[in-house]
Amino acid sequence: MEQNAKKWYVIHTYSGYENRVKTNLEHRIKSMDVGDKIFQVVVPTEDEIEIRDGQRRTVAKKIFPGYILVEMIMDEESWHVVRNTPGVTGIVSAQDDKGKVEPVPLDEPEVKTILKQMEAETPRVKVGFSRGQSVRIIDGPFIDFIGVVDDINAEKGKVKVLVSFFGRETPVELDFLQVERL
Repeated sequence: MEQNAKKWYVIHTYSGYENRVKTNLEHRIKSMDVGDKIFQVVVPTEDEIEIRDGQRRTVAKKIFPGYILVEMIMDEESWHVVRNTPGVTGIVSAQDDKGKVEPVPLDEPEVKTILKQMEAETPRVKVGFSRGQSVRIIDGPFIDFIGVVDDINAEKGKVKVLVSFFGRETPVELDFLQVERL
């Protein structure tokens, strides 16, 4: 387990306790004076716009529920600090030919991809609709019409709904806020 380079490791936690584990680990790093071996603790999240009760909300959604990333120099002392942090259940590891289990660090491109995903400037829109689903239009000129979702454009936050006018289905493009599920 002796390595001298700092690398990113994936730590398994109880799902839903990622932020608490991050806080506990950061306190342990300070109190046990291992800041020279454990550098960063990250809960990978991305902003997501969710529409609930007709309101847009930006929420931090965990990219990997049940996991946190820790940048550290792996040795007995640093691993002891991480392993004994409340809420930590293990580390992503692999078994070699001799049956020895070794922690597996993330590759640098993987880390860059995850960190870049977290820094995305435009939040993802959580799509609460699926094709073929019946929806009611709750805003705009077609208020109270019932239609069927035909297409979803998450990037623009738009949904195409087929609405029946005089016996013909007509596509209408609406904002996610203008429709609700039935």
